[in-house]
Amino acid sequence: MSTDETGQGGASAPTSAQGTSGPAARLVQLITPAGERVSHPEFDFWVRDITDEQLCSLYEDMSVVRRIDLEATALQRQGELGLWPPLLGQEAAQVGSARTLRSDDFVFSSYRENGVAYCRGVDLVDLLRMWRGNAPSGWDPYTVNMATPQIIIGAQTLHATGYAMGIQNDGADSVAITYFGDGATSEGDVNEAMVFAASFQVPVVFFCTNNHWAISEPVRLQSHIQLADRAAGFGIPSLRVDGNDVLAVMAATRVALDRARRGGGPTFIEAVSYRMGPHTTADDPTRYRDPNELEDWAAKDPISRVAALLDRKGLLTEGLQQQIKDKADAVAREMRDGCTRMPDPEPLDVFKHVYSTPNSWLDRQQDHYSRYLASFGDPDAATLEEGAR
Repeated sequence: MSTDETGQGGASAPTSAQGTSGPAARLVQLITPAGERVSHPEFDFWVRDITDEQLCSLYEDMSVVRRIDLEATALQRQGELGLWPPLLGQEAAQVGSARTLRSDDFVFSSYRENGVAYCRGVDLVDLLRMWRGNAPSGWDPYTVNMATPQIIIGAQTLHATGYAMGIQNDGADSVAITYFGDGATSEGDVNEAMVFAASFQVPVVFFCTNNHWAISEPVRLQSHIQLADRAAGFGIPSLRVDGNDVLAVMAATRVALDRARRGGGPTFIEAVSYRMGPHTTADDPTRYRDPNELEDWAAKDPISRVAALLDRKGLLTEGLQQQIKDKADAVAREMRDGCTRMPDPEPLDVFKHVYSTPNSWLDRQQDHYSRYLASFGDPDAATLEEGAR
């Protein structure tokens, strides 16, 4: 499914769907866990153009993204990656939002939005470079209009707000979107970003995936109110959406993007989902999480509910399922092959891509390090020294 040139033009957008705040705000849901398509008088408008073919495409996207995640997790367990942040259970939040974006919108994500990266066209092997330890980052942000993952919790929200201020100054109608988790809402960077975004009414979408756990701390400890209600204190309208419902996520994101493009400023989206796996592959969630909770959320799986909806429509054919399986298998093979064949970085590669222009301070460090390597009497190290000079 291509990025959103949604064809919303023509009909007027309903103003009543422009975001709600406060304790009475309802969770937006368009597909139930059982796969029933439920009507919503305000949000149906925003997904009225989604055809059966596009629904099948969203199902494929989520299935492939899950396979990417499972394959990367397996690669880490087998010693091919140093670490991996699983997104299992959050496929609808990532695919549903990413597939609403235009190519000129810019994404600022955390380390878990690998599904968003897939939808933006990031090369499969580039997803793994940093986690394999072969590069400080994975790709050129400007080739896909998505920044490389931010490890510092919440820092990407500041980057997104700053970028959105630049969009505003340029007079463009593109939008910056930033992804972060429920735990990040307690970080100063996120709150400062929201202050600036509200003050200057910049075109930025704050997309918070509430997966219920900030490493080992539950969301109920992070906030005693709904996270969406926090935005009201900054004067930012918010939406609270079923993050396991791909159509509801698309509708909410389109509302936010439409507001931003029309000069209406920022929006905060709370996508209520669940982290089915560990925080990272270095984490053991069984130490702090009730297995009954995991079982409850497994019944709300984002992929199985779309499969159930397609089945109700008579679209979940054996041919479609085989086609998606073949695509997921091919993607997994390509990613695994690229990972295991990835060449090790050279020692002096650490100095590459640090600055865009020559820097004497960095050159001095590189010279010292190359001479240090050469001191071991290794012919290769001597070659490295000569190359550095």
